[in-house]
Amino acid sequence: MKLVISIAFIGILGALAAAGLFMLKGSSGADKSKRGPNMARALALRVGLSVALFLFILLSYLMGWIEPTGLPLNR
Repeated sequence: MKLVISIAFIGILGALAAAGLFMLKGSSGADKSKRGPNMARALALRVGLSVALFLFILLSYLMGWIEPTGLPLNR
């Protein structure tokens, strides 16, 4: 479970880094037309991975694979 979540976080951060690189790489005059679609695609991938991770965690909770833990309220 931790491995799946870790891989998803690495994918999310990688997509964010790719979008940043596309933004910086396309800042020169000639390649501005290519910057937009690539950066938008990378950001859309990041959002999709984030939503998929959230749904996976929610499904894992509902199936009983993970349980919430936290600090005790009454001390």
